[in-house]
Amino acid sequence: MTIIGIDNGVTGSLACYFDTPSLEGIYVRFYPIPTKKEQSYTKKKQTVTRVDFTGLWTILNSWSQIVKMPRVYIERPYVNPTGFKATTSAIRALEATLIVLEECRLPYEYIDSRQWQKVMLPAGLKGTAELKKASMDIGCRLFPEHAEAIRKHKDADSLLIAEWARRMK
Repeated sequence: MTIIGIDNGVTGSLACYFDTPSLEGIYVRFYPIPTKKEQSYTKKKQTVTRVDFTGLWTILNSWSQIVKMPRVYIERPYVNPTGFKATTSAIRALEATLIVLEECRLPYEYIDSRQWQKVMLPAGLKGTAELKKASMDIGCRLFPEHAEAIRKHKDADSLLIAEWARRMK
């Protein structure tokens, strides 16, 4: 069984949980979503962060070559009209990620953050800061080999998505 968890967005991450006889064991990989900064599409002098298509394709395509038909779970993006910039960024990131998944011929399904958080995080957490801290702490405990990368990234959402899917299936 191979599961890929994707925490959508330019500050997101992706994780792959390989459990296959050909690899003789369980392997877990964790990467931040590859991004690039460039001049914004507006007239205003500012930069915009975008998903680096080539970087993301390189990672996902290498995984798709190792195993056939992994299960891919991608977190539904943040969409809120009061947060126009964040929503626009999330939708752009989702579109880039979907194109890469389709180019790599990887089937995917959406999940809501509450689905995996209900199973993987303690009840009663309030706000983004508490959720990210809990994600980081639990991710470091469950995946100690990735603790340094998790702390640098500041959360383990994609790892916890993959672990949630492993437990649910």
